[in-house]
Amino acid sequence: MLEIKDVTKVFNPGTVNEKLALDHFSLTLEDGDFVTVIGGNGAGKSTMMNAISGVWAVDSGEIIIDGINVTKLPEHKRAKFLGRVFQDPMTGTAATMGIEENLALAKRRGRRRFLGSGITKKEREEYRELLKILDLGLENRLTSKVGLLSGGQRQALTLLMATLQKPKLLLLDEHTAALDPKTAAKVLETTEYIVNKDHLTTLMITHNMKDAITHGNRLIMMLDGRIILDIRGEEKKNLTVEDLLHKFEAVSGEEFANDKAILG
Repeated sequence: MLEIKDVTKVFNPGTVNEKLALDHFSLTLEDGDFVTVIGGNGAGKSTMMNAISGVWAVDSGEIIIDGINVTKLPEHKRAKFLGRVFQDPMTGTAATMGIEENLALAKRRGRRRFLGSGITKKEREEYRELLKILDLGLENRLTSKVGLLSGGQRQALTLLMATLQKPKLLLLDEHTAALDPKTAAKVLETTEYIVNKDHLTTLMITHNMKDAITHGNRLIMMLDGRIILDIRGEEKKNLTVEDLLHKFEAVSGEEFANDKAILG
């Protein structure tokens, strides 16, 4: 479903601020893979995601989604393949529009997006049933402005919107990092449910090692724009944070320096 082939990305080349963000980076995801991604600051996690979505043009290499080479496609043309949820709960929704209006716009992705004569009764019932999945009471607040929702409610809604059209690839960019622990756990639970229900191929960046281990069928760790660990199957099921730290130190020759990731 996703092939990243030998991709390199350098920021500010030829200057004192030159930064090699992706170093001949390669990754393949099979249909239905749920891959968690972890690494310290500057490891290249977000650059990888931005390269996939077309925010940054890569310097070399190829990106293929479901057999289609998207390397040269601009961001807006890749959007039909992708669903993405960002770290900031304020991103991805229209604050001045109602919950049902936001869902209607997401539902119309890939078509001319206007509400026309409005939202049909059938659509409204569909959105009500979808919102019940979240267990946040939003199914009874369809006309409420999204700007009035809490960060957790808004992020859960963004997740629904990103997956409404069942994207080829779901990108989750630290989508629970800005939430309190209880709300983050609820959003992750919903994420797992939606991903499994719709068999979505998913990449989830997280700053939390426990979450990276608990969720998904595969875990990759990045350092200096490369993958240094790729753990899956029974090995991942039996993994602990201590195991992961030992593996990181053995491969990299250094200690993992991100306390937030270790402590969750």
